[in-house]
Amino acid sequence: MSSYDVAVIGSGPGGYVAAIRCAQLGLKTALIEKYATLGGTCLNVGCIPSKSLLDSSHHYEEAQKHFSEHGIEIEGEIKVNLKQMIDRKASVVEQTTKGIDYLMEKNKITVLQGVGSFIDATHIKIEGKNAQTIEAKNTIIATGSKPASLPFIKLDKERVITSTEALKLTEIPKHLLVIGGGVIGLELGQVYRRLGAEVSVIEYADRITPVMDAALSKELMKVLKKQGVQFYLSHGVTKVERKGKMVTVTASDKNGSEVQWEGDYCLVSVGRKPFTDGLNAQAAGVQVNEKGQIEVNDHLQTSAPGIFAIGDVVRGAMLAHKAEEEGVLVAEFIAGQKPHINYNLIPNVIYTWPEVAAVGKTEEQLKAEGIAYKSGQFPMRALGRARASMDTDGFVKILADLQTDEVLGVHMIGARAADLIAEAVTAMEFRASAEDIARMSHSHPTYAEAIKEAALAATENRALHI
Repeated sequence: MSSYDVAVIGSGPGGYVAAIRCAQLGLKTALIEKYATLGGTCLNVGCIPSKSLLDSSHHYEEAQKHFSEHGIEIEGEIKVNLKQMIDRKASVVEQTTKGIDYLMEKNKITVLQGVGSFIDATHIKIEGKNAQTIEAKNTIIATGSKPASLPFIKLDKERVITSTEALKLTEIPKHLLVIGGGVIGLELGQVYRRLGAEVSVIEYADRITPVMDAALSKELMKVLKKQGVQFYLSHGVTKVERKGKMVTVTASDKNGSEVQWEGDYCLVSVGRKPFTDGLNAQAAGVQVNEKGQIEVNDHLQTSAPGIFAIGDVVRGAMLAHKAEEEGVLVAEFIAGQKPHINYNLIPNVIYTWPEVAAVGKTEEQLKAEGIAYKSGQFPMRALGRARASMDTDGFVKILADLQTDEVLGVHMIGARAADLIAEAVTAMEFRASAEDIARMSHSHPTYAEAIKEAALAATENRALHI
């Protein structure tokens, strides 16, 4: 029987990063993955393929709508080759997963393909290609999540689909019904709207992206409406029926009236749920709560000694980079170090265009917690760089403590917000004040100038360009 210092179950961003860090720290490490490719949901059917389609569809929309304004003339009709678009996405996924294979070899990590399940707290049975039983002093559970649904919806994965199927459609929907106005529904809804589909988003809450700052939700919906996406807020879906090639969604609006929509595809994007099927966690003494999450302490230790859990399978936001940070934390904790994570400073991003990104507290949270704050906001349209690229939608908003001026939250929507948010995270990790950011030199012309201007706006309303 092979014995390891650490066994990692699941090879998503949390799992494979945990395995790499364990190996770097001199721990003999095994990575157990049930699928033929490494990378988990993120690399195979999540973050990476969805961004590939978002970029491809963005190029198509730019060519169709904006090239002529730039003085670029194309003779003849601009057409979508959906098969090529999907093939390119698959190629990007393949390149990325092969990169993980290389990293496993480089760090001398043993990869075992099969379903890992606990026999007890120190023994794991693997069923599949590399069937065997191994012994592990420590185990990191990184089994991730899968798309959630509603109890009355039958996912046939043909017309009533999840994000997994939406990433490999063979035709552009005529009318895509999207249940859920969160990250996944909005990103994939925008992809197919750009390609010509009618898109209707049906959301139970009174706004889209309900966990983000309300100002971001309002601005993003305004921009997406301008792009042709239709929204139906405060609608609780009660029934989804498929007849042939058509799907009917029935919902109740805020007045209790019944509303129906008919489309040829229905994307169910009501979130994700932890995945622990087949793990046999109870055999190891690992507690799972009523939400399906594995219970952990501040060190991400489960109720069983030597067993840890990270990523989507534990509490907190289901984000790839959150899982990575947790993987590193657990590896270093096992090695005797004293790592930490500031969960308040893990950024959240939506990769629509314009992009949406945020870190820290929202205005709603600050009000609920009774924290006195000040706010500074700057519109992207006031930037020379934004006008040059014709990306003028959006703004940056900075929230700072009223007394100390410490930055408490940064919320932005605009071009390259996904990259710009890193500046805010860095500043907040060092507990910067709004004035600190305002006094830093920012290159001109750049989108990042909006952060400086928002900081100036939060500092005695000193923005220079509005």
